[in-house]
Amino acid sequence: MAAEVLASGGARVTVFDAMPSAGRKFLMAGRGGLNLTHSEPLADFLPRYREAMPHLRSAVEAFPPDKLRDWSAALGQPTFVGSSGRVFPKTFKASPLLRAWLRRLDAAGVQFAFRHRWTGWDDQGRLQFQTPDAARAVASKVTVLALGGASWPRLGSDGAWVDCLAAKGIAVSKLRPANSGFTVSWSDVFRDRFEGQPLKGVALTVGTHTVRGEAMITRAGIEGGAIYALSAELREAVLGIGQATLTIALRPDLTTEVLATRLSGTRGKQSLANFLRKAAQLSPVGIGLMQETAIASGRQLAVFSPVELAHLVNAIPVQLTGVAPLDRAISTAGGIAFDELDENFMLRKLPGVFAAGEMLDWEAPTGGYLLQASFATGAAAGRGVLHWLAPSRS
Repeated sequence: MAAEVLASGGARVTVFDAMPSAGRKFLMAGRGGLNLTHSEPLADFLPRYREAMPHLRSAVEAFPPDKLRDWSAALGQPTFVGSSGRVFPKTFKASPLLRAWLRRLDAAGVQFAFRHRWTGWDDQGRLQFQTPDAARAVASKVTVLALGGASWPRLGSDGAWVDCLAAKGIAVSKLRPANSGFTVSWSDVFRDRFEGQPLKGVALTVGTHTVRGEAMITRAGIEGGAIYALSAELREAVLGIGQATLTIALRPDLTTEVLATRLSGTRGKQSLANFLRKAAQLSPVGIGLMQETAIASGRQLAVFSPVELAHLVNAIPVQLTGVAPLDRAISTAGGIAFDELDENFMLRKLPGVFAAGEMLDWEAPTGGYLLQASFATGAAAGRGVLHWLAPSRS
């Protein structure tokens, strides 16, 4: 996006990419349909960036979701709003959009140099790259760094840039997993039976934060959209004290009183699992979670009273013991501190060097917010470069 803005402003641009082709992580984002952005009003959209909102506001306001949708449509990929408010290309794919975008960049004169992994600067201030053939030094008037975080490193963003910038005195917050799963010490019986099973329509709570949505039981723990939305709070608790308690409500729309009444009926010859499934419309995996909780407390679920069962249905405590590895996270928290950047996304200590995207110190939940801010900060850095290059700049 920075290259597109620069080329449209008359600059000669080369994009250096460590990978053999462009957009590897963009294509990965498209595996689920390419959630480009979200349709909610900016007043609700911007707070998704949490503490980074003041630093990202101007960039997102200059290139908001509507402009991103127009941009996609101009590339022959009109978008639609899904039932959750998320915005997708009508093709539901990333590859047609990427191909059209690369054609437009090519027509604008943007050059690409693949298999060029940036390793820093030499003593003459030239960019250094490692290529399959040899090291290469490149002199540039201005540089935009858009090196990503450190999730899915096989796609190119491995976080190696942290040491390069730290050596120049740039403050970089530690890179941490964002929108990640968490580990749970499931029993062998639960793990073997329910691995890969979804929890639908649940409410998840940590501290004062509650999210409605879905989660997925994994062999190592739990992940999914609702988990990702709470990942910042869960991560900080796990990293701070070694664990976090996630509370799961299986039937969040029913009160304890209503559930207790339903569960006070005669069970007859039904198994407890069948009774819970019919009386409270609980899924097998939800009942399995209740059984895990009972066993952990040293009791059998069968001896719980109707009122105890009703309380447990919407207050299942799950102990999270760790954070999934950074290289498996959807995105990355941490990065270049915003204090290191001026209003045009230029590094104050490195005049003529700009930075954009996920390598900056921000995080956001899934739902289109990640790509939106990446596009918007790329465009903002491009505008910043044009301002820097303008003869009339002060």
